[in-house]
Amino acid sequence: MSDNDIDHMIDRTVLITGATDGLGRELAVRLGAAGARLILHGRNADRAAALAAEVTAASGPVPEIILADLSRLAEVDRLADEIIARTSRLDVLVNNAGTGGPPNGRRELSADGNELLWAVNHLAPYRLTRRLLPLLRASAPARVVNVASAGQQKIDFDDPNLEHDYNAHTAYCRAKLAMIMATIEYAEELDGTGVTVNALHPATLMATTMVLKSGVTPISTVAEGADATLRLICDPSLAQTTGRYFNGTSQSRPHAQANNPKARRRLLEISDTAVVSAVGRGGAP
Repeated sequence: MSDNDIDHMIDRTVLITGATDGLGRELAVRLGAAGARLILHGRNADRAAALAAEVTAASGPVPEIILADLSRLAEVDRLADEIIARTSRLDVLVNNAGTGGPPNGRRELSADGNELLWAVNHLAPYRLTRRLLPLLRASAPARVVNVASAGQQKIDFDDPNLEHDYNAHTAYCRAKLAMIMATIEYAEELDGTGVTVNALHPATLMATTMVLKSGVTPISTVAEGADATLRLICDPSLAQTTGRYFNGTSQSRPHAQANNPKARRRLLEISDTAVVSAVGRGGAP
């Protein structure tokens, strides 16, 4: 991607989840400075306000902020409803929000009864993308960029919530693989519509809050991860590329389970079941 490619983002509408810290924040400031119209998701009002001020200080348009707790499917749907109400087009959706789980590494459940890392890292972006597909189709050419991870482990579809032998690292890696598998399925569904869907591992152990709190020494900068992510957002040479997984700026092969069509369809079945279950509890519509 050339330095000029981001300049093409002027007046494009971009939604970034998890925008108030780390990679999301870097993307917001750089895209805002390029003139993109930003819709930024976060959980903390003060951090969101600080980000909005940083974007405008970089000469970007005033971004729209929407707060939501993506561990709750009802909140995911409220986020989608607000976006649909606020804009008639969406050029780019960046599913960046994620969690590494509680510091103690213990298994926790979301309000909907889903394992927390599965809920935030997979079910939330899966559901949000589904809700926003009509808007993305109407805005085509449009792009969905899913921030996944090189850490991927095979999903046990009989125990997606890891009720047995729980390990937080395993839970994280399974959820990120699920995000990549959903990427491929959405790309196939959207083939020919002008909407592309790709996933990436932006960089290894970026200096984000999640990494720093884990006590791990960072290997990469947030700027490196942003460079790789921006390439998927605005590089013209990738306009027709879809259903792919990238490690940084290089196209790569995900875990073998991602290439199994039956496994991907099974993933969608259990994901849809989780959404329907939330509906039954008065969650997502």
